[in-house]
Amino acid sequence: MPIYEYHCDACGENFEQLVFGAEMPACPGCDSDKVSRKMSACGFISKGGDGQTLGRSAGSACSGCSAVSCSSCGH
Repeated sequence: MPIYEYHCDACGENFEQLVFGAEMPACPGCDSDKVSRKMSACGFISKGGDGQTLGRSAGSACSGCSAVSCSSCGH
C-alpha cells in the first residue's frame, strides 16, 4: 500500500494519499475526483561502515527537516 503524491486539477492543491490497488483518491481540499498522480522521487540515505553519510537521494533540502520531500513540509 504505497503513499502517492497527487495534484488536484480543479483547485491546484498538492497532497499525499495512501492508496489501495487502482483506486483514485478525491482531493481533500475540494473533494474533486479530477486528480493526477505526480512523479515522486524515492528518498534514502546511504551510510558507510563508520556511520558517515555517503550519499543522499532526492528528499528534503532542509537541514533540520525529517520530511521525505519538501512538499511534505511546505518548504
